[in-house]
Amino acid sequence: MKRLLATLASALLVLSPAALARAKEGDVIIRHVTVVDVEGAKTIAEQAVVLRGADIVAVGDDAGVAKDWRAARTIEGEGRYLIPGLWDMHVHFGGGPELIEENRALFPLYVANGITTIRDCSGDLADQVLAWRSEIASGSLFGPRLLTSGAKIEGIAPVWKGTIEVGSEADVDAALDQLKNRDKVDFVKITDNTLKPELFLYALRQAKALGLRTSGHIPMALTVEQAVDAGISSIEHLDYAYNAGAKDEAAIAADFAAGRIDRAEANRLLGAGFDRDVAMAAYRDFAAKGVYVTPTLNGSRILDYLDRDDHSKDAGLAYIGPKLRKTYDWRIERAAKADAAAIAARHAHSDAVGEVLPMLAEAGVPIIAGTDAGFLNSFNYPGFGLHDEIDLFTKRGLTPAQALESATRAGPAWFGWLDRYGAVKPGMAADLVLLDQNPLQDIAATRAIDTVVMRGQVHDRAALDKMLADTRAKVAAWKGEAAKP
Repeated sequence: MKRLLATLASALLVLSPAALARAKEGDVIIRHVTVVDVEGAKTIAEQAVVLRGADIVAVGDDAGVAKDWRAARTIEGEGRYLIPGLWDMHVHFGGGPELIEENRALFPLYVANGITTIRDCSGDLADQVLAWRSEIASGSLFGPRLLTSGAKIEGIAPVWKGTIEVGSEADVDAALDQLKNRDKVDFVKITDNTLKPELFLYALRQAKALGLRTSGHIPMALTVEQAVDAGISSIEHLDYAYNAGAKDEAAIAADFAAGRIDRAEANRLLGAGFDRDVAMAAYRDFAAKGVYVTPTLNGSRILDYLDRDDHSKDAGLAYIGPKLRKTYDWRIERAAKADAAAIAARHAHSDAVGEVLPMLAEAGVPIIAGTDAGFLNSFNYPGFGLHDEIDLFTKRGLTPAQALESATRAGPAWFGWLDRYGAVKPGMAADLVLLDQNPLQDIAATRAIDTVVMRGQVHDRAALDKMLADTRAKVAAWKGEAAKP
């Protein structure tokens, strides 16, 4: 009753002629909400948040803000929690030109899951993704803010398609010129399939000199320290960070480079030589040099346990087009060929790698939430997978606050954009997620989404459900089936 009387009194005040004369104008006001201060790992109750266009323009005590502001739309936030929009910092689009439409259909899945920004880490549709980036930015295509590396830099004749192949320093220079000046990429992705180790290091140094952030896979013939010293900005996949903890990493890398051991033996030796003290020293060096790690922990777990887990009834399959689903088969078939010893080794490695996650946090290494979702990566569902990722972070030893930070602030921090994203305060982007539960108590609360605000546009639960239903219907039509409710 007290709340009702206070609300009525506030409304009368706002509607009085004197109040109207001095009230400031917003487009949306979220009332009586608990704001989650992710940086401070705390909640602030009974707040009002005012949005105008794509900006947050006011945040503060509900009664005071309601007295000073009016807006065309009011969202009731009582009993709910407001967080910054989520970021998935490792996704992929690909599978060839015939899969363009099925890839495009994934965008609403991110928004429906509270993800307002994604970082594409390259597939084989680089030009198409660059076009989508422009279309989303202009408003002609619905989707989360899309950041992309464009085509990744690789060696000559790599396994992966859609790369810029380089075999010399001149080739690297030309590739970086194309990415920076023609494609205007948001960062550079460099991988280790056939790229010569010395060119990998050269590309990192040159990209840094050009002011380009880099992410990548570190060649087995190099130590992680060499990549860190050359200026890599983010290490993709926790396995590479794990390798930095091997006592004999340099000798193993040299033996692999010389052809004395193969990749399987190198991985075995790296695991056998893991030492906590060595790892912590390496991770403190990561932190000192500003290197981030994107674990993609859940994606790796799915692949490591394909022998055990039955995904045939996954709810996520309803959102994956038939051609994209077909790309899963390659990894499924590879996993099926493993014998019992290989499967046991795979499981043990997965568990061992996961144990370094809290070590990274202890050393002060920024941890980025990214899923690796997209084509090829079996049963790792776009949008939904980010919640699985950060849930697994807490199971591996991070606090809910740390897991939430990895999905709301680490991405903006990596790009140097914390002045615009990652907090609920004036001047920040109006990218927000309204939750029914407190994510600082249980990170699973990020799944309990009431409303998503993206670039100032409000998408309530009904709109989010429609995004999901429309995607299911589209996929069902591609499959020649009737969509399930």
